[in-house]
Amino acid sequence: MDAGMVSEVRRFNRTVTQRIGALNDHYLGPRPLGEARLLWEIGDGRDLRSLRTTLGLDSGYLSRLLRSLEADGLVTVRADDADRRVRVARLTAAGKRERRALDRRSDGIAETILAPLSDRQQERLVAAMVEVERLLRAGMVEVEAVDPAHPDAQYCVQAYFADIAALFEDGFSRETVLQPEIEVVLLARLADEPIGCVALYEPEPGVCEMKRMWVHESARGLGVGRRLLVELETLARQRGASSIRLETNRSLTEAIGLYRSAGFEEVPPFNAEPHAHHWFRKQLA
Repeated sequence: MDAGMVSEVRRFNRTVTQRIGALNDHYLGPRPLGEARLLWEIGDGRDLRSLRTTLGLDSGYLSRLLRSLEADGLVTVRADDADRRVRVARLTAAGKRERRALDRRSDGIAETILAPLSDRQQERLVAAMVEVERLLRAGMVEVEAVDPAHPDAQYCVQAYFADIAALFEDGFSRETVLQPEIEVVLLARLADEPIGCVALYEPEPGVCEMKRMWVHESARGLGVGRRLLVELETLARQRGASSIRLETNRSLTEAIGLYRSAGFEEVPPFNAEPHAHHWFRKQLA
């Protein structure tokens, strides 16, 4: 990792924490930042698992924060009516009042950051913040290899078929598509939620074939597709493959552009996939 880049990230972190006031003991009001953020995230009610995932907190620390908010009469934690195994945090009337006060203070901090700047500087700062948030979210994406029967893999594959059914110009029938024996699925998650996948199988020794590339619309623009391609190449090399191949439909123009930019070259058809118009192969060094 480049030492200069690391230094710039640390400088940015120091500037941001100081400018927004996060160094103060009681950021945004009478309580610590962790409690304030948790109070805001609970909103209209959240189960504890989703709170842990969203905030990246371990169970012990989340429990301590909740106990503190409960002691102040701001939060209740009860079993969910529909599933008694799930515990849900909800704001009391006092908690809702404090959350509204948090919103007002947060708006005030944002206004103090923007106010000294010219209109053009405000636009530049907000645009830069949007880009920083996008890149930070991209860095939070995790990719792992899972069994094709994994529920998250099944969810992604079903979403893939739903998307292409809407996109293919000449229609789509799942009954007519080739159904190879998928061996592994690379699953992309963001905040523990599945947001993308790509499947792999070996039709012949030394060749890996890529199938079912999909990225959730909320995660498009984060580089998830390219990340999945890189991880797929790594996995294919580990399995001893000398090449990767794929076929795709002409309607998927963005995907075709991604494959070409990643070094895939168009080749003659290597299967009889009825919905394919382009076939690609990439030799692995």
